[in-house]
Amino acid sequence: MSDDTPPRARTVPVQSATFSPGINAEIRRAAETGIYDIRGGGAKRRVPHFDDLLFLGASISRYPLEGYRERCDTNVTLGTRHATKPLELDIPITIAGMSFGALSGPAKEALGRGATMAGTSTTTGDGGMTEEERGHSRQLVYQYLPSRYGMDPDDLRRADAIEIVVGQGAKPGGGGMLLGQKISDRVAEMRTLPKGVDQRSACRHPDWTGPDDLEIKILELREITGWEKPIYLKIGGTRPYFDTALAVKAGADVVVIDGMQGGTAATQDVFIEHVGLPTLACIRPAVQALQDLGVHREVQLVVSGGIRTGADVAKALALGADAVSIGSAAMIALGDNDPKWEAEYQALGTTAGAYDDWHEGRDPAGITTQDPALAARLDPEAAARRLRNYLKVMTLEAQTIARACGHNHLHNLEPEDLCAVTMEAAAMARVPLAGTDWWPGKPGGGL
Repeated sequence: MSDDTPPRARTVPVQSATFSPGINAEIRRAAETGIYDIRGGGAKRRVPHFDDLLFLGASISRYPLEGYRERCDTNVTLGTRHATKPLELDIPITIAGMSFGALSGPAKEALGRGATMAGTSTTTGDGGMTEEERGHSRQLVYQYLPSRYGMDPDDLRRADAIEIVVGQGAKPGGGGMLLGQKISDRVAEMRTLPKGVDQRSACRHPDWTGPDDLEIKILELREITGWEKPIYLKIGGTRPYFDTALAVKAGADVVVIDGMQGGTAATQDVFIEHVGLPTLACIRPAVQALQDLGVHREVQLVVSGGIRTGADVAKALALGADAVSIGSAAMIALGDNDPKWEAEYQALGTTAGAYDDWHEGRDPAGITTQDPALAARLDPEAAARRLRNYLKVMTLEAQTIARACGHNHLHNLEPEDLCAVTMEAAAMARVPLAGTDWWPGKPGGGL
């Protein structure tokens, strides 16, 4: 090339959308270690969610309620189908199952205290019931999982409801994980496990292979508890219509549907991001199943997975749910991923808001750990007040929306109060695309 040849025009480097920096980093990590990535939390990818729905507030065709003069009730009763002592809750927001083992003792105590202050229930999670949790929870749901870790018939009777866990939204079809560094002396004793050894839960219950066997198991649990306790059935969102119908057939009082934005203490990242359905896609098929069987509202539907605000609560209820359940949001309210621990998060190679290595047991906030020094950082009474405040705000937000739509109870919200701003959300929620009376798949409808 001669000196008088003009220089080649520079182009702007373009990253591949397929081989993004994050994907490339994972390829390098896999090539280096030969093991799949394990983390906690829920799906981080963007999927259609409640943000893609909007409420149609009242004006002339609907008459709004006056916020300071006219009531908007929030109470809900769960377990009315067969149980003689259903759960009477002040608000339709419950605390999801998170185990002692995955969470520290102070964190479990804080969840119980905060839920009680707010007038709602909390849930044990895998590994059994702790005395702190039972002592500070006015209404406690006892989870019955495939692992049977910590299962005690006496604790079934001490609980206020029983939740049979078939699956979680973060890992439908997969079992739980609790790595050895979090299996302390107390956790090992409760679960009858060796201390410090990785624990992998089964992915299915050993007592049944289908809904007919499950019906027998539910009857057994009813006999153990004198037919007093509501029996919940929790399923990961994959085939919500058929799973809900089979749960009803098996005799469940309450069906809990957990979408892929729901969290977990630890599982494979590939599971979290690539298995299951978005929460928004689960609600209408589950409601349709209940309606087709003539048991909508008789069998209550609880929705979980990515519930964050009062608007999310109101939208879930408008689509037909009776209540919602929160896990990740409750942890954040307690203090999870708080920026005040940023220096320590940085030392762990992450940052506040992105820390998801809960399985390692090194949580600076003292929530997802069994390290006594770290767990002591969480004041359960102060954390409980934060959770109570958060639940109060969510409830007030949901009430504000219901009043604006002309309703005097959160359960009077309906699909007609909603529209969608994306085609995907319109199809999943079966509500009209904004500015139209159409959604994809509407029976007999063109544009």
